Amino acid sequence: MVERGVRSVSAELSARVLEVMDLPATALPVGEYLRPGREHGFFQAALASLGYPGFACLGAGALRNPAEVLMAALDTDDLDARVTEALAWLPMEFPTMPWDWLTAQAKLADRQNRLGYVVELGRQAAGRTGKLQLEAELAARVAKLEPSRLAKEDTLCRESMTSAERGWLRVHRGKLADHWNLLTDLTVEQLSYVGA
Repeated sequence: MVERGVRSVSAELSARVLEVMDLPATALPVGEYLRPGREHGFFQAALASLGYPGFACLGAGALRNPAEVLMAALDTDDLDARVTEALAWLPMEFPTMPWDWLTAQAKLADRQNRLGYVVELGRQAAGRTGKLQLEAELAARVAKLEPSRLAKEDTLCRESMTSAERGWLRVHRGKLADHWNLLTDLTVEQLSYVGA
């Protein structure tokens, strides 16, 4: 019934199939993206289930395609700072995620600047950890996002910041944040999963 499309595949069954067949989470199907509300702890549990070390102590939530988790996070107005820090880990850990789907969804939601910034942070982190092939792969992803960069100013998932914070960040943000027109001071040096 599942093979004929009569019965849908549950999240539990999907997770079991991935485990039995030793497939990465990127093999999970991605569907139509809808911007639903997320319950408290959703991103922490989703990242834990994908193996993010910063949330390893938490119980894992339902396994999801990392592209869906990344898109949902990028399309969230306000994220916990620890979740925002984890976003660059996703392209590093799952470089084979469905990039065409992710890029298309980011463009539809005007989140391509956020995506470009996060992937560039991942590229820098890959370079710092000596993963040169991964660095080159992520550089190619950033280059594909570059032509769709928006002139509109945005934040990196911190829409609730005050006007004083916004003004300070306009002056003190790094070159990368300025290039992607984002109000953030997050840099690769602050990523806990990147060794010194």
